[in-house]
Amino acid sequence: MQNVQLKVEGMSCGHCVTSIEKALTELGASGKVDLASKKVAVQYDESKLSINAIKEAIEDQGYDVK
Repeated sequence: MQNVQLKVEGMSCGHCVTSIEKALTELGASGKVDLASKKVAVQYDESKLSINAIKEAIEDQGYDVK
């Protein structure tokens, strides 16, 4: 399993947390959103998912991954 922390702009509320965590779960990854630091800690299997797919899933929810 791979662990990565992504900086995500545009998150401001509980709905943001839910939408990002749900999108990651649907991909087969797990994520923990920290609104205060604007970061998402993601755990995923690098043999099944790429970091680009994870970033794309977050961006598809309307957020900007830095």
